[in-house]
Amino acid sequence: MSTLTAKIKLSLVAELLSSLDLGTAKYPLEFAQDYNLASGTGANQANEIFTDTRTLTASNSENLDLAGSLTNAFGATLTFDKIKALIVCAAAGNTNDVLVGGAASAQAVAFFGDVTDVVKVKPGGMVAFVAPDATGYDITATSADLLKVANSAGSTSVTYTIIIIGVI
Repeated sequence: MSTLTAKIKLSLVAELLSSLDLGTAKYPLEFAQDYNLASGTGANQANEIFTDTRTLTASNSENLDLAGSLTNAFGATLTFDKIKALIVCAAAGNTNDVLVGGAASAQAVAFFGDVTDVVKVKPGGMVAFVAPDATGYDITATSADLLKVANSAGSTSVTYTIIIIGVI
């Protein structure tokens, strides 16, 4: 049996400057949000992780079955019940967007407000959903477990990295 611990960190350091008649005004900003997940199935816990870097040819898409077809680093099949974190990073060299969401059926809708909703991940960009509470993002095998990932255009392929942390 495996155990999982994870630290998810978002950190932003920014400075806004404005020239004034007799000087410069400065607004410094520091923001950080950390999520620590211990091994388990409750609040602030998870017990499995899926990671992969994938490429989709022009105009292609794929449905990732979050409850039954993905495997972890050791080859064990994952049937997620709850997702605690979903991170999708688009390669900087992409010329098209990576689209996440909007599967035709059995959509993993917990991330979105509607089954047709799609998030555009721009080249070099990322999107992250984090739900550390006990319920996380609910996944229901066969009826709400498909996460569609698509290439937004027909000109070139896209590459993306996906990380899914959850409870099985």
